[in-house]
Parts: sequence; C-alpha cells; structure tokens
Amino acid sequence: MASSSGTTTSSGGSDLQGEMDQRKRRRMISNRESARRSRMRKQKHMDDLMTQLSQLRKENNQVMSSISMITQHFMSVEAENSVLRAQVAELSHRLHSLNDIIAVMKQPIDAGSGFAEEQYVGSDTEFGDEFINNSLSFLYACQPMLASAEMIMY
Repeated sequence: MASSSGTTTSSGGSDLQGEMDQRKRRRMISNRESARRSRMRKQKHMDDLMTQLSQLRKENNQVMSSISMITQHFMSVEAENSVLRAQVAELSHRLHSLNDIIAVMKQPIDAGSGFAEEQYVGSDTEFGDEFINNSLSFLYACQPMLASAEMIMY
C-alpha cells in the first residue's frame, strides 16, 4: 500500500497543482470582474453626480437671475414710493396753508383794526367766497409738483 500511495502522491500532486492553478485563475478572473463592476458603478455614480451638478448650476443661475430682476423691481418701486411720499408731504403742506388762508378769510373783521364794520356788512361772505373761488383755486393750479427721488434723504 505504501508503494501505491507514493505513486498516487506524484500523480495526485500534479492534479492538485492543476486544480489549485485553476482555482487561482478563476479567483483572478472573478476579482477582475468584481473590479470592473466596481469601476462601472463608480463611473455611473460620477456621471450621476456630474448631471446633478449641472442641473444645480442651471437652477442656481435661474434663481440668481430671478433675484436680480426682483431687486431691480424693488428698487424701482422704492424710488417711486419716495417720490410719492415727497408729493404727499408737499400736498399736505399746501393743504395746511390753504386751510390757514381760509381760516383767516372767515375771521370777522376786528373792531380794533380801525375799519368800520358797517362798511363790510353783507359783502363779507360774498367777497371771501369770490376770493377763494377765483383767486386761490388758480394760485397753485399752474405750479408743477416739485418732488423727485433725490429729494428724499434716507
């Protein structure tokens, strides 16, 4: 039996060596395929990231453009509001002045002023109404509004 196992060992050794070589080749091929699949996954992931980056850059440019347009519109509206505020202030001042004039016009003539009150009886309201209706209405009608954005200091 010893002699038969010796012959089996030498022929079995070459079979064992061939089997180990074949396993080694299969493992090497398997490792290559695994590495190739890994590279393909990595490349696909990289392509997906590049696509996402491109999409995000495009969206970012759209958002920046939108912000720029909205900012310009805001500045335009803000300038218009400043002009309107100045006009409101000017018109309020004019209204106050006109109310003061009307109040002065409606005051009775003072006895201590040196004028006889009898001279103006009956004509006081007519004169005041005539004056207010004719002259004051045209006093500011032809004057332009002098308000601009430069007048308002922030």
